[in-house]
Amino acid sequence: MTCIPTRKRTASPMSNNPVTKFQYRVYQLCKAIPKGRVSTYGRLAKKLGSSPRAVGQALKKNPFAPIVPCHRVVAASLALGGFFGQWGTETPNGRRKQALLESEGVELKNGYVNSSFLF
Repeated sequence: MTCIPTRKRTASPMSNNPVTKFQYRVYQLCKAIPKGRVSTYGRLAKKLGSSPRAVGQALKKNPFAPIVPCHRVVAASLALGGFFGQWGTETPNGRRKQALLESEGVELKNGYVNSSFLF
């Protein structure tokens, strides 16, 4: 697994908003999801010993996108879930998440990811 450089543990070099240790761990796991595959908030949470909501909140604040591909994390039902604080395919960010996944070859039907794309 490639690492986010330690010197970039803040949102930007000029930022006073540090990335927490938990967020850092979430971003490391997220980076391990290969292009064309997805995981769920719950699967990441289980590996972290945390909750799906905590994972979602960390990804909502992801300052490293697209290096940390948070668009590859979906809801347990395989619905797209949230993206930058918006939920569902009818929102601008939801449509953006869908387009990113489809550009990587992930197949969706009615807003749900085909289970064969789970990592």
